[in-house]
Amino acid sequence: MRAVEVAMRAYARRYGEDEELWAIAGVLHDMDYEKYPEEHPYRAVEELRRLGYPEEVLEAILGHASYTGTPRRTRMAKALITAAVYVRPDRSILGLELPSLKKKFKDKAFAKGVNREEIRLGAEELGVPLEEHMAFVLEAMKQEARLLGLEGA
Repeated sequence: MRAVEVAMRAYARRYGEDEELWAIAGVLHDMDYEKYPEEHPYRAVEELRRLGYPEEVLEAILGHASYTGTPRRTRMAKALITAAVYVRPDRSILGLELPSLKKKFKDKAFAKGVNREEIRLGAEELGVPLEEHMAFVLEAMKQEARLLGLEGA
């Protein structure tokens, strides 16, 4: 299980949405990034559309990359642009508290590939204060620490 899947499942439960569908969007949203970074997420969506995935999932995947210009109309799409990352050198999330995460979030060296502006925007579009979003995802990850491999050494 990946952290983004945990976060998407938790948000789906929070909003009474289809947990499996939201998890699929979380798991597949970056499937083309390593092989086709310049064409991401267009390649993924093209293949998923061919395979018959629901448009709601495809729209969320396109919407998580702001440069596609795809509006984030659904809660799923708004939740997907937020990020969950591995945050501790000891690989344990269990002792991580919100003040420490907020401090790390400000450090540009921490999770360099994460677009903080998109995280802020995603929380805003969900109608959730950034701090509340961070606390929510952190708690969801703590509940699934074993599955995520984040219980520590």
